[in-house]
Amino acid sequence: MDNLPPMDLMRSEKMSFVQLIIPVESAHRAVSYLGELGLLQFRDLNADKSPFQRMFVNQVKRCAEMSRKLRFFKDQISKAGLLSSVRPVTQPDVELEELEIQLAEHENELIEMNANSEKLRQSYNELLEFKIVLQKAGSFLVSSGTHAVSERELDENVYSNDDYVDTASLLEQEMRPGISGQSGLRFISGIISKSKVLRFERMLFRAMRGNMLFNQAPADEEIMDPISSEMVEKTVFVVFFSGEQAKSKILKICEAFGASFYPVPEDITKQRQITREVSSRLDELEVTLDAGIRHRNKALASIGVHLVKWISMVRREKAVYDTLSMLNFDVTKKCLVGEGWCPIFAKAQLQAALQRATFDSNSQVGIIYHVMDAAESPPTYFRTNKFTNAFQEIVDAYGVARYQESNPSVYTVITFPFLFAVMFGDWGHGICLLLGALVLIARESKLGTQKLGSFMEMLYGGRYVLLLMSLFSIYCGLIYNEFFSVPYHIFGLSAYKCRDTTCSEAKTTGLVKYQDPYAFGVDPSWRGSRSELPFLNSLKMKMSILLGVAQMNMGIILSYFNARFFGSSLDIRYQFVPQIIFLNSLFGYLSLLIIIKWCTGSQADLYHVMIYMFLSPTEDLGENQLFWGQRPLQIILLLLAMIAVPWMLFPKPFILKRLHTERFQGRTYGILATSETDLEVEPDSARHYDEDFNFSEVFVHQMIHSIEFVLGAVSNTASYLRLWALSLAHSELSTVFYEKVLLLAWGYDNLVIRLVGLAMFAFATAFILLMMETLSAFLHALRLHWVEFQNKFYHGDGF
Repeated sequence: MDNLPPMDLMRSEKMSFVQLIIPVESAHRAVSYLGELGLLQFRDLNADKSPFQRMFVNQVKRCAEMSRKLRFFKDQISKAGLLSSVRPVTQPDVELEELEIQLAEHENELIEMNANSEKLRQSYNELLEFKIVLQKAGSFLVSSGTHAVSERELDENVYSNDDYVDTASLLEQEMRPGISGQSGLRFISGIISKSKVLRFERMLFRAMRGNMLFNQAPADEEIMDPISSEMVEKTVFVVFFSGEQAKSKILKICEAFGASFYPVPEDITKQRQITREVSSRLDELEVTLDAGIRHRNKALASIGVHLVKWISMVRREKAVYDTLSMLNFDVTKKCLVGEGWCPIFAKAQLQAALQRATFDSNSQVGIIYHVMDAAESPPTYFRTNKFTNAFQEIVDAYGVARYQESNPSVYTVITFPFLFAVMFGDWGHGICLLLGALVLIARESKLGTQKLGSFMEMLYGGRYVLLLMSLFSIYCGLIYNEFFSVPYHIFGLSAYKCRDTTCSEAKTTGLVKYQDPYAFGVDPSWRGSRSELPFLNSLKMKMSILLGVAQMNMGIILSYFNARFFGSSLDIRYQFVPQIIFLNSLFGYLSLLIIIKWCTGSQADLYHVMIYMFLSPTEDLGENQLFWGQRPLQIILLLLAMIAVPWMLFPKPFILKRLHTERFQGRTYGILATSETDLEVEPDSARHYDEDFNFSEVFVHQMIHSIEFVLGAVSNTASYLRLWALSLAHSELSTVFYEKVLLLAWGYDNLVIRLVGLAMFAFATAFILLMMETLSAFLHALRLHWVEFQNKFYHGDGF
């Protein structure tokens, strides 16, 4: 086995700890080239310093300021409804200083244009509001003439009684007998946001104690807010009151509610004249505003062409300076010293990049690349491609693998979509998923460059997972013989036929077997028979247990390869061996009974066999005996399972204690010859425990681990029954939608009812079976891998 070539993805890449000594003049270029490679992880040598105490803090601040300006440009472009170019035009590379000047100029220009535009918009809004108030308030004033409006102020919306008498019509004067003797009645007209009108009116009524008259009318036009650029609905109001004190109260309330008030003359001729003037000024302002918007949009469009490139450049520069801040100056202050991890295979590429940086920066001194030893654990790095990346992310979401431990992704590539398909088995639904996956894969080059929503981004990232899930769903659907819950005679004729010529269907009379079993999958004659559900439940339940025991055994076997790789013989003898014995003495034996029962066609009750294996192991099995020697075998397996528990629990902590004692009594010197990497790769051996070895802590840890495994063996096996449960739920839901929606609608001789039934069936299939059930089966498959499979061997505490 040691002579076999290493399996891709099985273990993380071997890492080396390197030290770089970089001359100051080539440091920026060197870090930039290394960043493009992405094969070196720098260690922060200034972890004890705050961000403001680091060497390149000023450059980082400048980059952050430029990022803020670019975000401002992006917001302005999106507000203006323009699109920034995804593929920027080719432009000669600019230096950071030059770009900083350009961005400052563009920002100042935009801020000035925005300020001018805001002032013009404010003036435009005031004139537009004035025009609306003139139109609406005029009608209130004409109608209020009959109520003897005596005095109006001309300044601040208030007009005197004398002016009014001079300009009032003769008819109105005749309708106001004795008006001069009355106390003066005044009014204030203005406009307010529609959302504030009710509160405004209530506040006025309370402040004036009801001694006022409030008229309102909705404005015909919406007015744009210059700050938020949103259209706001407004309402025109006129408040009639009496007295100076009331006037000051009303004006304060208007200011508090953000209401604007405008003077409205009583004379209709004056109103018309002012309206004409306002309209002409509005037209002029509209032309000016349009010209300003065109000029601003032109400036934004010129920025948008280069925006993507500028954002990328600033982000790159910030990343370079952030990385340079992790480095330290040497004693001479002429070189920067950096340390980091890189994969061993990348050594040549890194050295080539460093040589290129030295040459491009015209440095007289080369960059020194020096491999060092490190006491700490290396980081984990896997070389993935677009196919394996999604599966690796599924595993990493649980926890990043410890350095060089077995990687579950190798098996997850197949087992994850397969267990999903066991729960989702229907080759009709599988074909729908396959078409979706093929569309995503066919358009991956286009979708990869677009900005997608969170849901579409998730689908695009998992397109190859979806592809395998759909293929396995088709395979399992063919085994279950379900196409949208309907069985088909794809692989030949059924093995069953009617007892005589009088019976027509399996639903009415029992069938007899007359030829060899159906070639592949479930015989279509089971569908609709009286024993369909018991048969399929039994099949899927037993199959779930077989798959679960096989996958858990696989996990324990991987723990053996981990222990073997790290040279931990303790883990092999006192962890792997008792675990494999315990699991297979109970559930391996159950799997064997299932296979024997299937092969022999026995009527033995497996529930009875397993229960009485514990309750009365020496009792005669009777009709539940499946093979000769079953009772003594059960006794042996039960004894092995009982022995395996203390085997897991006791030896390892005591052996670790003895090894620790011997080491510090000077009785073992062989360890001194080992390298630091050997010390690192034995996480559970005596070498891992240093002078702070605590026996009680180690024993408690081992006890927890043993109890967890023993209880987990039972609960994890039961957990795999979710494969049967979800498969049954999917099949039954599919049958209900087919029979109770589609067939029911098809039973009517009416085209409309049939079309409605077909639409409901399509909706239920798409949203419930293809979306909700897919997500449900995905999450359950995720749980089976994260908990039931990975807890047997996977530590997942790397970085």
